[in-house]
Amino acid sequence: MNFGFIIPVYRHGSTLESVVKNLVPFNYPIIVVDDGNDEENRRYIEAVEKNYSLVTVITHKKNMGKGKAIFSAVREANRLGLTHVLQIDSDGQHDAGRVEFFIKKSQENPDAIICAYPEYDKDAPQERVNGRSFANNWVHKVTFSKEIIDGMIGFRVYPVAPFVKMLKHTLYVDSRMGCDIEILVRLYWKGIKVVSEPVKIFYPKDGISNYNYFTDTVRLSWMYTRLCAELIFRFPFVLINNHKRKKNG
Repeated sequence: MNFGFIIPVYRHGSTLESVVKNLVPFNYPIIVVDDGNDEENRRYIEAVEKNYSLVTVITHKKNMGKGKAIFSAVREANRLGLTHVLQIDSDGQHDAGRVEFFIKKSQENPDAIICAYPEYDKDAPQERVNGRSFANNWVHKVTFSKEIIDGMIGFRVYPVAPFVKMLKHTLYVDSRMGCDIEILVRLYWKGIKVVSEPVKIFYPKDGISNYNYFTDTVRLSWMYTRLCAELIFRFPFVLINNHKRKKNG
């Protein structure tokens, strides 16, 4: 198994180095995607690339969305011969102390996605907690399962090969805030097992959120509409794959 890390970056250049520092001791390639950042954030990213030899930066000239950034990173991981990648956000909200555990869990379950679910601190905005609960209820509906505890968190280990295959054979996957959910649902539909493990989430008071409550909520609603419509044709296969997963433990 060849591991690496992928980090999409948009407007969080100032916190990127602290995230990278926690990953360097593992000595795995770190793929950073500059998703159309402004000059200030680009300077932070360039400094990280210069100071850490494990870091490779992919640059999008304009902001294309988190999904496109992840797709670029996974394709690069595949090109580098990596078999598994741990995705982590650049804003420092994820507990990097769980990285080693997630890698070990992936080694024990090489064909599975190891997906975090959030353990909130006391400062977590209640509207985010409620919003995630609503979104995850729909994840359970379109997968006929509660195996995916949280579909929105950007802390997870993917096996690269099925991810790349999914991209090749899927006409459209949401390129922005719905990407984490849609990637997970589509891979789950394909029969990929999901192992859910907790990760602490921190919300700094001065933190920058890229979530737009109007446009991204509309996009999420449209994404679930698409998935529900597609499920009409897929549901027998989804049920068969669910049964196989239960049978195989």
